[in-house]
Amino acid sequence: MNLARIEQTYRDVRRHNVARHLLKRLNRDGRGTRVEIHPLNQSQVNRPHQRVVPYRTMNVRHWDPIVDAWAAGDDQGLGDAWTDGILPDLGSDYGYGAYEYCTNIGFAA
Repeated sequence: MNLARIEQTYRDVRRHNVARHLLKRLNRDGRGTRVEIHPLNQSQVNRPHQRVVPYRTMNVRHWDPIVDAWAAGDDQGLGDAWTDGILPDLGSDYGYGAYEYCTNIGFAA
């Protein structure tokens, strides 16, 4: 037996099972889940160009595309789900896509 194949199979099955459970918890029968979205850390941006961009909270009701892309390991699909599904509802304080890139998204599930 190839230990690497066993490990990969375990991870694939585990991700599939977690995704199913996570999707049910996050969607909450259409009520969704409140998330905190923290913008990209601007500490490496030159001082005059830095912006104070606070974290935002919003309720996400449709998690299917996000969780499906995560479960499939589809980074492009995950990016598309973020860009097409979340950003339009989030808006931006400055009109330059302050939340297009973020350091993390937190939720309690």
